[in-house]
Amino acid sequence: MIHVTDLTLQVGNFRLEDVSFEIPTGHYCVLMGKTGSGKTTVIEAIAGLLPILAGTIVLGDLDVTALRPQQRNIGYVPQDGALFATMTVSQHLAFALRIRRVESAEIKERVDELARLLEIQPLLERTIHGLSGGERQRVALGRALSFRPTTLLLDEPLSALDDETHTQMCDLLESVQLQTGVTILHVSHREQEAERLAQSILRIEEGVFKLSQGYRPAPASDEEETDSPESVEPETSTSTTASEPG
Repeated sequence: MIHVTDLTLQVGNFRLEDVSFEIPTGHYCVLMGKTGSGKTTVIEAIAGLLPILAGTIVLGDLDVTALRPQQRNIGYVPQDGALFATMTVSQHLAFALRIRRVESAEIKERVDELARLLEIQPLLERTIHGLSGGERQRVALGRALSFRPTTLLLDEPLSALDDETHTQMCDLLESVQLQTGVTILHVSHREQEAERLAQSILRIEEGVFKLSQGYRPAPASDEEETDSPESVEPETSTSTTASEPG
């Protein structure tokens, strides 16, 4: 679950106020809105990369408002992927686990598991140089999933892909969600992605956040939390002036 309550954010002259919404556990939610509406600002605040002026952020049963990014159990894929040129694919998949001082045997097992899930076994010993856009996104996704986060934040992960690769990545993202049960918040400009992936859709319209039912059925296990995204009342926020990327 991602539960945001009365959030106030400011980046330069851009400001969002009273942002509130709830995404049920295990849902795939697509966050949409015009350029400059605050999509990236919201997702970075949830990740702990931007300070908040007011409000709370709860992930699952944990209030993470005052926690550092590494304490939030969030996997995050930024727009550019943020991959390291000198690392192999295998080293990327192991990166977060090594930081957490996981045993070497467990790291190897997890890297192999991710490589199978993402279908990148032949790439493990290659560096990022020369990989296609789709291959890079698979590596970035694998790194974000490596430590089994409860929440996955994706900032326009498919924006630079050709149509064929875009379709393949949509299939992969759906498969990853179904296999892991992770709660996903995916920033996108494209209605096509929402139609293909969303179980709930969060739209920003002139500073107002509106949560609605998506195109895919919600997970059956969500019934105890909420019957469907339609049962969540749309929440509102206000924003003043804008010049914000994403």
